Amino acid sequence: MKERKWDLAALASIPLIMTLGNSMLLPVLPLISRELQISSFQVSMLITVYGLMAIVLIPVAGYLSDRFGRKKVILPSLLTAAVGGMVCVAAAWFTEGSAAYGLIIAGRLLQGIGAAGAFPIVMPFVGDLFKDEKLVSASLGLIETANTFGKVLSPILGAYLGLLLWYAPFIAIPVLCIISFLLVWFLVGKPDSGQTPVKTGLREFMSVIAGILRAKGRWLYAIFGVGGISMFVTFGVLFFLSETLEEEYKLHGAAKGYVLAVPLAALCLASYLTGKIIGRSKIKMKWLGFGGMLLLTAAMLLAGFAAGIYWLIGLLSLGGIGIGTALPCMDALITEGIEQENRGTITALYSSMRFIGVALGPPLVSLLMSWGHWQVFGTMTGLAAAGGLLTLFAVHPSSASPE
Repeated sequence: MKERKWDLAALASIPLIMTLGNSMLLPVLPLISRELQISSFQVSMLITVYGLMAIVLIPVAGYLSDRFGRKKVILPSLLTAAVGGMVCVAAAWFTEGSAAYGLIIAGRLLQGIGAAGAFPIVMPFVGDLFKDEKLVSASLGLIETANTFGKVLSPILGAYLGLLLWYAPFIAIPVLCIISFLLVWFLVGKPDSGQTPVKTGLREFMSVIAGILRAKGRWLYAIFGVGGISMFVTFGVLFFLSETLEEEYKLHGAAKGYVLAVPLAALCLASYLTGKIIGRSKIKMKWLGFGGMLLLTAAMLLAGFAAGIYWLIGLLSLGGIGIGTALPCMDALITEGIEQENRGTITALYSSMRFIGVALGPPLVSLLMSWGHWQVFGTMTGLAAAGGLLTLFAVHPSSASPE
């Protein structure tokens, strides 16, 4: 693993930067809403459209990465995300009101296209880098940690940037994407596992994927569901917390960013430790994944009754630990359970489900908030419980291994 540390560092920059590009907006959404004079629901669509484009295009990116190679898909995708950020900056700089909002939405669509071809390809790329499953699990834990560290850093960085200019987070996105592009271009070498592009045609390739889904669909669909639920809860809760801190507790700027970072820091630490613990044991992956979803369910249920901000932050941090425990287990099961030549497409489908959660979380929570506190956390509790049941009854470690 030491000889691949620079490859991993370069690849880890992708989820870190893609997460920053999305989550940095969370603490400044109320500010953007005031500047552009748009509703809470409209401003939540800045998160949603990013996810929607990714959902549609991730399976295509997965196929292309299997067909032509991982790096050939990742590099142009990072440039596309950078262009999307530039469109958002130009919209904020030269226009205002509804015109600015429309152009920013267009820029976010471009960013979503870029994200579709960058972030989801990282997991299969890491799976290709190593032959040893233990190294794959540990490396995926580091990738998930980079992803969650981006979530920890993003509210703090976004809040500080928002103090300078309301659209400053948009300015940071192209810069970060170019940095990641250069890191991947120069530092990521050829995989040890000898991954080569698949030369089959689209029809034959889709037939193979359909066969995999028929044979392994039960545990694959369960993992897809857990990934989607985890991201829905993560982004839904962050949106809820951002709005609550501003409206009820009058917390703004950097102070708000630090508070938002607390549950995310718990998620990040849990991801890192879980990646270290699970190793090659698929039994551990299943039961730690189930334990994480069970902890998330309990935290969301208790958060529904939480009256004060300290209790709420504590329980959301507990839920973050649950998500941080479950996700690396799901990542490892799906990456190590699929043959190398089809890994990109299957993990892309998994990433699509995660982006569905990202896309649906903020707008649905914005609607649920109008009905009350318990409606938000009652929904979260039900979804987390469903994720736990999927892990318990549908994920079978003996099945999650290549033929």
